[in-house]
Amino acid sequence: MRGVTSSSLAVENAKVRWVVAALSLAVVLAVGAAITLGPHASAPPVAPGLLARLNVALNAGAGICLLVGYACVRSGSVTWHRRSMLAAFACSSAFLVSYLLHHAQVGSVPFRGTGFWRPLYFGILVPHIVLAGGIVPLALITVYRGWTGKIAAHRRIARYTLPLWLFVSVSGVVVFAMLYYLP
Repeated sequence: MRGVTSSSLAVENAKVRWVVAALSLAVVLAVGAAITLGPHASAPPVAPGLLARLNVALNAGAGICLLVGYACVRSGSVTWHRRSMLAAFACSSAFLVSYLLHHAQVGSVPFRGTGFWRPLYFGILVPHIVLAGGIVPLALITVYRGWTGKIAAHRRIARYTLPLWLFVSVSGVVVFAMLYYLP
């Protein structure tokens, strides 16, 4: 990614970098612990539970807020851009909490699909997982730069953060739909 390098992080002071790194590591470790230490389901549920439905609603909400925020900034409405992006961040943060609770209660839900659907599902799931871990520090830095008025630095990183964050949100909804609604 040209433009997002370790030297571009020099915009932040050392304390901010440490906080972002610590929060990012904590999120990755919490998700890993919830998945590996949660119960191991013997049979996949036939219908999504309340937390699974909340997860998909929050993921979809984050995606919608991201698109609205992008449209707002393109039209010059910085105030509504900020509100939309903070709402996307709030949705993603709430998603993380409900995701951890869901996995602590249910564990990982195995994919039931076969044939064509199986490689397609994992072809979407793997980049979703990898980018979900990577979006944490990007989103934190992007929000921080916008919040603190470092607009040029915010724009430089936001051009990468937005499409990646949007992919994570949308692919999360697709993974949910494939997990629970494919035969």
